[in-house]
Amino acid sequence: MRFSNSFLDEIRDRVPISDVIGRRVSWDKRKTNVPRGDYWACCPFHGEKSPSFHCEDRKGRYHCFGCGVTGDHFRFLTDLEGLNFPEAVQQIADMAGVAMPIADPVMEKREKERTSLLDVMELATQFFQDQLQTANGARARAYLRDRGLTGRTIETFRLGFAPDSRNALKEFLAGKGIPKEQIEACGLVVHGPEIPVSYDRFRDRIMFPIPSSREKVIAFGGRAMSPDAPAKYLNSNETELFHKGNVLYNFARARRATQGANGESTIIAVEGYMDVIALHQAGIENAVAPLGTALTENQLELLWKMTPQPVLCFDGDGAGMRAANRGADLALPHIKPGRTVRFALLPDGKDPDDLVRNEGRAPFDKVMTQAKPLAEMIWSREINTGRFDTPEAKAELESRLKQLVAVIADENVRRHYQQDMRDRLNGFFQPQFQNRGNDRRNFERGGGQNKGRGNEGPRGARVSGGGISERLARSGLVRGHQETPALRESVLALTVVNHPALMQDEYDEIASIDYDSRELQRLWSGMLGAAAAVAGPHLTREYLIERLEEQGFAGLIQGLEQQIRNARLWIATEEAAMEDAREGYRQALAFHKRAKALRWQKIELEREIAEATEAGNGEVIDQLMRALQEVHFEGLRLENQEAIIDGFGVLSGRVKGAASH
Repeated sequence: MRFSNSFLDEIRDRVPISDVIGRRVSWDKRKTNVPRGDYWACCPFHGEKSPSFHCEDRKGRYHCFGCGVTGDHFRFLTDLEGLNFPEAVQQIADMAGVAMPIADPVMEKREKERTSLLDVMELATQFFQDQLQTANGARARAYLRDRGLTGRTIETFRLGFAPDSRNALKEFLAGKGIPKEQIEACGLVVHGPEIPVSYDRFRDRIMFPIPSSREKVIAFGGRAMSPDAPAKYLNSNETELFHKGNVLYNFARARRATQGANGESTIIAVEGYMDVIALHQAGIENAVAPLGTALTENQLELLWKMTPQPVLCFDGDGAGMRAANRGADLALPHIKPGRTVRFALLPDGKDPDDLVRNEGRAPFDKVMTQAKPLAEMIWSREINTGRFDTPEAKAELESRLKQLVAVIADENVRRHYQQDMRDRLNGFFQPQFQNRGNDRRNFERGGGQNKGRGNEGPRGARVSGGGISERLARSGLVRGHQETPALRESVLALTVVNHPALMQDEYDEIASIDYDSRELQRLWSGMLGAAAAVAGPHLTREYLIERLEEQGFAGLIQGLEQQIRNARLWIATEEAAMEDAREGYRQALAFHKRAKALRWQKIELEREIAEATEAGNGEVIDQLMRALQEVHFEGLRLENQEAIIDGFGVLSGRVKGAASH
């Protein structure tokens, strides 16, 4: 049903957006200004500890400065709660106390027909469930027991059995008064002009009901009991209710798992029904599956509605790797700030069902912590396609990567991917390039034996021995200059390099850290690539340092070590005990995220001030200036907090092997 703009505007104006969002978040009392209709909270779309999610009743909009989501009343309900647009409109209209416009009679008739078909599908589901418990379903029950499924799991997913009969379901539904037209419209029988008598589509199969986002059964998947069946798995055909490319198995249940009080942090897309069910039984309730085909764009959009960073999990064989590569190509054009995918690759020959049934949940959780970012997946695939020992082969690889990255629609993300691939290529083709380049530049400046150390400029900025100004050095026009990373970023980077065991539990966050320092961005890319090449226990500090030095990062690592020791931040050094290093890492990451959120708030406020200035709205300008000043003072408070927290300026004195206190 189409809605007029005037109707949508009316119900939006009647309902403050804070009323819609406030049912799902807790407003931050310190930052929220209720009289102004200005609200802040921790973002419901991504996990965070500091409030960077902002909504304004005056504008009727929300925006998260952490993950970038933005929208209005309806977008919030469709993106977070998975409602379709008419459902979102209905909910806002109810809150506004406004009657919905009269629907088109043709559409009303079609909706009634859909409701009737849903009733038929429910009857079919009950029939299959009952058949599983009869003597005819004995083999099916034994198969499910052999697969490790409990009675409770079978009931939860409403599994059933289609008997080996051409008309058992058809006769059952006819006995309930269901006309043949509705049975055919549901796709439950095979029929057509060349088929004199229709017959049951599903025969001698274990049945998996496929629910919609509103948890109504709209289709079935059937697993053949006979090894001679032409198709091991058979899905319902396309119907008025069911469009295979628009549906994910277990969508509604997985969405609830991510929204609960102890919700999972992401959504995992696996390959089949049994994978989803086995994971659920193992306590992993946030898994979904496409329906027997490769992931589609519409299914990917459904994943992004539930989480900004779903994990695509594939079996550890050749087919699984091909599916992963197809998923990477599918996602690449559509990624945006705060919206991407990760890839979890299972051990060769294993699928999720095998893993959790034979070894429990722990091995699967470990695979999830090692999920690769999309950029790493693309890079790994391309460099494993052949040898690159000639200029022609290197040029071909570079050209292919450029073409792949060019499909990214978002300009900012595309630019970062281009830089990331350039950095990877430099490290891959010329691992000693940085050291050789620095040596050559020193020689060209006449510093063959390092004639003089750099001088300290204003506020501690490094100035080269040639008297280069801070401004000129930062411009990037002077080759060889390296700007010292912020101390907070140095702590983050060096803590992980010195304690790579952190990546076992913190890999997702570590892989997604976005550094301001270009040098640390390049270091991070090299480190993640090195870490991805080895299994957990083999990822030692010695191994990591050796790989990074091969890529030309020895000088940068030495500089970070010196910076940290000068600041007496022993918690980031190799000598720190693991528990202290972990705490220091988490403190540094929290400050890093908060600083970035404040910077985004500042940018947004400055943009709004510019708009208000153009409009000549003095009152709004005053309000925005006060908000900008608050952001400035909060930034100063953040700096002061860093200076007094253990690990940021206070000598902890704890080292490996010492008792923690």
